[in-house]
Amino acid sequence: MDQPKESPIWMQEPSVQSIPREKLEFLQKLVFESASLTPRQLLPFLMALAQRSRTEQISFSQEEMTAVIEAIRKYSTPEEIGKMDQILKLLSSKKSRET
Repeated sequence: MDQPKESPIWMQEPSVQSIPREKLEFLQKLVFESASLTPRQLLPFLMALAQRSRTEQISFSQEEMTAVIEAIRKYSTPEEIGKMDQILKLLSSKKSRET
């Protein structure tokens, strides 16, 4: 089954095909909306995003997150990868404080 043309190329990777489309679209919004944020703006954005994911009842297994991150990285510039690493680091430190 072909993906619609407006789908980003990373969503067409075989490794993410088993992940529900709604989840992939949610992540695409995250990538798009966070692209222009400064490091200072990133944490409030992620906090709001976490709330939105709870409201929309969207969660990801570790396997889904790994597949998505690998798919996105494959098509990212070094700058985008740096931004992704920054987001993942913030998420990781937030998660470790919650436990």
